Amino acid sequence: MPTNTVRSRGANQLDQRGFTLIELVITLALVSILALAIMPFSELIVQREKEQQLSAALREIRTALDAYKDSSDAGLIDKEAEASGYPPSLTVLVTGVPNAKDPKGSLLMFLRHVPRDPFFAGEPDTPAEDTWNVRSYGVPPDQAGADAPSGNDQAGKDVFDVSSKSDRAGINGVPYKQW
Repeated sequence: MPTNTVRSRGANQLDQRGFTLIELVITLALVSILALAIMPFSELIVQREKEQQLSAALREIRTALDAYKDSSDAGLIDKEAEASGYPPSLTVLVTGVPNAKDPKGSLLMFLRHVPRDPFFAGEPDTPAEDTWNVRSYGVPPDQAGADAPSGNDQAGKDVFDVSSKSDRAGINGVPYKQW
């Protein structure tokens, strides 16, 4: 009888032992393979989120530019005779312009703040207005952000459109500059 007691204690001790080193290494290898497979998907998710931010920012700024132009055409904003009616800068959309039809001189504001280009690769303390390429009225899209062509008097005098400064292309293959 005493020998049976010793055997049962030994069997219990064998049943209670932990994982072997090989089991742990195999488990770690499987987890790292899964992590490597998931990594490209997480990068894709981050890029997709930035693209959604870019699309929303472009829509917000372009809507404000159109609202400014509509107000200018309606006579709410004073402008020179040869001016296009678009704002002189993105900052004006935030700081506001005097309402020409209001005797109290209230301000017309079109944005609460200028959103940053999420793909801007420059300094993080760059003002949001400077993270965009701006295009003046009468300037072709391929010259956005470039110096004014010699024959165009309107170039650089207003902000007709904005585009990203990024040289990267989107998930759909279209460069962000063309969005």
